[in-house]
Order: sequence, then C-alpha cells, then structure tokens
Amino acid sequence: MPRDPKRGEMSGRPARAPVGRLIAGGHGWQVSDVICGLGPQDRPFEERHVEVTIALVLEGSFQYRSDRAALLYPGAFLLGNAGTCFVCGHEHGVGDRCLALRLAPDLFAEIAASVVGSSCFRFPAPILPASRKLALPLIESEARARRSLAVEEWVIGLAEAVLAMLAGGVRGLAEPSARDQRRISDVVRHIEENCEEKLDLAGLARVARMSRYHFLRTFRRTLGITPYQFVLNLRMRHAAARLRGSPAPIATIAFEAGFGDLSTFNARFRNLFGVSPRAFRCAGWIDQSPSRSRVRASTFASS
Repeated sequence: MPRDPKRGEMSGRPARAPVGRLIAGGHGWQVSDVICGLGPQDRPFEERHVEVTIALVLEGSFQYRSDRAALLYPGAFLLGNAGTCFVCGHEHGVGDRCLALRLAPDLFAEIAASVVGSSCFRFPAPILPASRKLALPLIESEARARRSLAVEEWVIGLAEAVLAMLAGGVRGLAEPSARDQRRISDVVRHIEENCEEKLDLAGLARVARMSRYHFLRTFRRTLGITPYQFVLNLRMRHAAARLRGSPAPIATIAFEAGFGDLSTFNARFRNLFGVSPRAFRCAGWIDQSPSRSRVRASTFASS
C-alpha cells in the first residue's frame, strides 16, 4: 500500500502514475499541472524531455537524475534540456506536484540568445535552487497560469528570469549521497507538514538523524538554501496564496502562517516580494486589467 503523500501513513489507495493536465498552450509552448502519486514501492520511471522543460516544484520531494542527480523540493526549479533522458524516483515518500513549462527548442533558443547571448545555451545543472529573486515569479506561476491572462507573456518572462539567474552564476550544488538524500528528503516532508508550527534546528536535525552542524551543512549543500530560508519561503508562499484567495485579515493570515507578530511578518513579506502584504493584496497581481497585465522580464529580473 502506498503512503499518503501528506501524512506518510498507509492510505489504502493505489499509487498514481504521473498525470499532466494541460492548463494553457500556444505556438511553441505549453503549461501543465503534473501530479505524481508514486512512492517507495514503485520503480523509478525513465522519460525523455522532448522539449525544454522548466518545472516549478509546488509540493513533495523527489529524486531527479539527468546528467547529474538532484533532490527536488518545493520552491525549486527542475531544469531539463530537450532530448535529455531523465529518471524520477520517490524513494523517501509518496507524491509530488509540479507546474511544468515546456518550450519548443527554437523558441527557447531565441530567448536564450537574448538573455545569455547564445542560442545554443543548455542548462548546466538539473536544478535551480529556490531563491529570493524568483520568489515573486513562483507566486505568479501558481496563480497566473490558471487564469489565462497574458499566459504566453508570463511563460516567456519566467524563462527569461531563470536564464538570467543562471547567467549570473548560480553556485552548483553538491550531488548528494543516497543516505543524505533520504535524510534531507525526510526533513523536507516534515517541514511541509508542519511549517506553521514552531520549528528549530535541533528538532530538524533529529528528524534527519544528524548532529545540528552536520545537518545544517548537508541541507545547505543539497538544496542550496538553509533550513530557515526554506521554512520562511514556504510560509510566505502559503501566506501570499491566502492573501489572494481569502478576505481574512492580514494579521490572521500572518498568525496562521506561523508568525508571532504582524510587524515581523510585514517586514519579511516586503523583503521577499518587494511590496507590503496590503499592497500585494490590493494591487491585483492576477486580476489586472489587460492593459496592466503585461509581464516584463525586468519585473522578474529585479525581484
């Protein structure tokens, strides 16, 4: 029996193979919501990137190997070059969900020529770690792709943002050992299930079965961010989604996201997204008029 992807318990439901639901598409591009229900009892599956792929991990963690291996986690970007074979596995838990952008090679080559100066550009690594500069595009991704407002412009803008990050020199991640992958994956899923609770380094290190120093070093080398940054980004994503979809007071949303006081929440929200929570809610990031819905590359690059 597979484990429930949220609780890690026996669910009694059969595991689901990856299913992609097309959200939007056009000439040379498409966006799909991909949900996978496979787990440790299932064999890793091998596929091939027919087109250039940029996939935003929204939920769950999984092992991804193309030219190199990486542990994917919420907030990170999976990167796939056209024609590259890859394997995904779920050795440490059940299920994940991604928002997958697929670009035809000629369209990607045109974007790459403009951003990095080469139409022959290929992703140098299988993962782009979560980062502050891509926090707002990530939030845009989770909502804009479902509203059909200037989606094609958004797709191109996100591809430009990813390429700009890579061109700026993103530090490569260490290829984790199987043992470290399992331990860090356990912590990632623990944080997902408990991100609104009080978490500390000692408690997370216990989940990983490591000393605090070794855990911190391994987490940072494997995911490209610290545990604190991962928890903060996850809480902020949840809060931003609620600001868009709920009329609840900002203070209520802040407390439910795990922040003890509103001033701290406001300061950290502004630091991550560049605007206050109130301005974020009132500006209508998604429900803009057509004249204001254009997504510019500079918007992403400067976030």
